[in-house]
Amino acid sequence: MGKRVALYLRVSTARQAEKDLSIPDQRRQLERYCEQNGWSVVADYVEPGASATSDQRPAFQRMIDDATSPDQPFDVVLVHSYSRFFRDAYQFEFFRRRLEKASVSVVSISQQLGDDPMAQMLRQMLNLFDEYQSKENAKHVLRAMKENARQGFWNGSRPPYGYRTYVVETRGDTAKKRLQIDESEAGIVQQIFEVYLGGNGVRAVADRLNGKGLRYRRGRLFGVSLVHAILTRTAYKGEHVFNKKCSKTKRTKDPSEWVMFETPTVIEPEQFDRVQALLEKRRPSQTPPRVVNGPTLLTGLAKCGDCGGGMTLRTGKGGRYRYYTCNTRATEGTSGCKGRNIPMGTLDAIILEQLENRLFKPNRLKALLATLMDRNRSHLEGLQEQAKTFRKELRATEEKIGRLYDALADGTVENTDGFKSSLGRLDQRREDLLRQVSQLDRRRDMPSLKLTQGHLKRFAEAARAKLHDPDSKFRKDYVRLFVDRVEVDDAEIRIFGSKSALAGAALGMTEPDTDPVPSSVPKWWAQQDSNLQPDRYERPALTS
Repeated sequence: MGKRVALYLRVSTARQAEKDLSIPDQRRQLERYCEQNGWSVVADYVEPGASATSDQRPAFQRMIDDATSPDQPFDVVLVHSYSRFFRDAYQFEFFRRRLEKASVSVVSISQQLGDDPMAQMLRQMLNLFDEYQSKENAKHVLRAMKENARQGFWNGSRPPYGYRTYVVETRGDTAKKRLQIDESEAGIVQQIFEVYLGGNGVRAVADRLNGKGLRYRRGRLFGVSLVHAILTRTAYKGEHVFNKKCSKTKRTKDPSEWVMFETPTVIEPEQFDRVQALLEKRRPSQTPPRVVNGPTLLTGLAKCGDCGGGMTLRTGKGGRYRYYTCNTRATEGTSGCKGRNIPMGTLDAIILEQLENRLFKPNRLKALLATLMDRNRSHLEGLQEQAKTFRKELRATEEKIGRLYDALADGTVENTDGFKSSLGRLDQRREDLLRQVSQLDRRRDMPSLKLTQGHLKRFAEAARAKLHDPDSKFRKDYVRLFVDRVEVDDAEIRIFGSKSALAGAALGMTEPDTDPVPSSVPKWWAQQDSNLQPDRYERPALTS
């Protein structure tokens, strides 16, 4: 019986795909090979203009998914050469073995090697050569692109905002392009620089643009990062830098690798330099130390009640005034979220006051924790089963780590970057599982422990003392132990926390610098305990 075959056809560049230089020829040869061997073609996957050094290929991923599906639609993946499948030796072997487990083989019509050990060694050598050749090609392509940039030509990526490309000349099949000003976009760029020099911050610039209905490409709102990128792009003053960052790692390369060429001027160099000086002056690192002399109490905890986004610290008047501000509003303006500002000292005081006078009271603690203790008793069996599942996955993860080290010791690891990435993911998962098992064990043991009235009283007194500790860093850690979210609305402030964290601390089981506050356990906040927020964020009167 003939085998069922899926054809995989790939070319490296979009230019090849547009001109049909390779895919029709690949298809013709693959189909002829199937006819000669009595095989039937049941599927084909075409990858126009995709590099084989990465698995980020839609058709390739679809083929792998189909091949490993339960219905097993084909038996063979047929390629012209192994380089069409992958040009990375480690990734090639990884996906080949994945297909092999699904009883699907990878066959090359131009490199027919067989399945014996000698053939496997030859295939791996060919894969290594393909990977080396790919890297050599990339090196030569980059060298040509750098020379193209030295001659003042644009290298084909999307031009900066405010520019478009035009063809200067054609050399063979290659169109040489330069940048020219796009008047509509350049006008917005000039507005951005003028508004910023008018005494406005980056966020205010973004807010004004969005408020006018102006949008970036494809209707995108202007945000802080986008406006900042425009304000710092040297192309606008006539100097573009090519090859400044690695396309894969995004790391800045050595300046000796950079290539600078002239571009049409959108912003006068003197105006551009004034903006850079102003940006440098306003950098947070230039703020006097007295403004940032301690950790912000509610960093990561305070959330906007409207959009759910984090509230971040903003300063005014050179750092004299400090506010918690909705980050969505700070980056996108009121078009993103109407948000709100609240003085940092006011919100910090409200939270500390409510924790001290409404939470850390013996009777309040007893009522909150009694429900948790009863619930934990009823769920003891479920916790044990959950812990068992986590331990099983933990053992499996540790076995995978062991197999990775065995492969390294045996010398079968060809791609050290892939090895490090896999090992890092497994190590992270192991740490997560250990933490989850530890938390489950503590929750499971809680029913056998009792909290007496005297115990709760001593804990409440100690907790109130910690909240008044002059060491702001320690106080922040202690607050984060009991509070996992603070929602700020116009009418009220809601504080959410964990009953397990309360019980753990009361029993002496938890310290501020250990595990984070659990987020998947019953909360001690209830709707009727909302802390009503008066007008102008005045301090509320305490209620019993």
